[in-house]
Amino acid sequence: MKVNVANPDAVIRDSTEILGLRVTYRDAVQTWLSSNGRMAELVLVHGDENSAHTIGLEALTAADVEEAASRIEGAGCRIVSRDPTLSCVDRGVTFVTPEGLRFEIHTPIRNDIKGQRFPTNGIMPRRIDHINLISPDPAKTRAQLTAIAGMQLSERMVNDALSWMYAGNRQHHILGVVKGTAAGLHHVSFEFTEFNMYCRLGDILDRFDRQIMWGPGRHRPGDNTYAYYTDASGMMIECSGPMSHIADDEHFEPNVITNLDRPGNVRDMNVWGTPAPVEWREYFHPFTKIA
Repeated sequence: MKVNVANPDAVIRDSTEILGLRVTYRDAVQTWLSSNGRMAELVLVHGDENSAHTIGLEALTAADVEEAASRIEGAGCRIVSRDPTLSCVDRGVTFVTPEGLRFEIHTPIRNDIKGQRFPTNGIMPRRIDHINLISPDPAKTRAQLTAIAGMQLSERMVNDALSWMYAGNRQHHILGVVKGTAAGLHHVSFEFTEFNMYCRLGDILDRFDRQIMWGPGRHRPGDNTYAYYTDASGMMIECSGPMSHIADDEHFEPNVITNLDRPGNVRDMNVWGTPAPVEWREYFHPFTKIA
């Protein structure tokens, strides 16, 4: 995930001292951060605004990238680059949607499999887990991602206020789509492996005079535990436990949530029953304007 940040030092501090990522590269233009042996998971573009920049989707091979590239224009989207945007990947193609979202499909990021653990004062999650974007036309966005990247619907609300898509790793979702008035970012998620990490998160946030926005809880869609907070750029970060997996792809039928009335539908989103606060429901982080 690539984001624009107006105050890189503040976001780096949050990312390393609270979340527990490590800086793998920094220059005058950008900073790469990772929670494991990969060279980059969260890329900060130093600029004059706080906004989402590009959502990265990883393909296994260069041939897969080329195959996806061949489908972009047919899906109604526009290719803006056929070169990878980071030096730690071999191949990449970047495209934009008519709704104002930008994606890069790229080959795997360089990964030191022996570099999973590193000194940190923060939590140190296992990996970047998923991203929830905001689209004014969720059905159209999902159709584009299915046509280009082969992603499939796993679950949705009947009114498309929220929907979730899965891909090659078969976890319930690697991408969520929130219905909004403009293209944006709802949250970026990192995987927590143990529940006591949420206790540490709350205590570390308190040291920075901050607090958890929502959680801990357990989502019904995905069956993952969660907690949310916002970083120094205003971007919402989710800390998420492992998700359920879709093992039988051939016979899987996406679930449709039809109960939309509050408070009766609260447990359709949180098994433990705590409703989402208005700050979470109405959250919007802008997507940078695309020429």
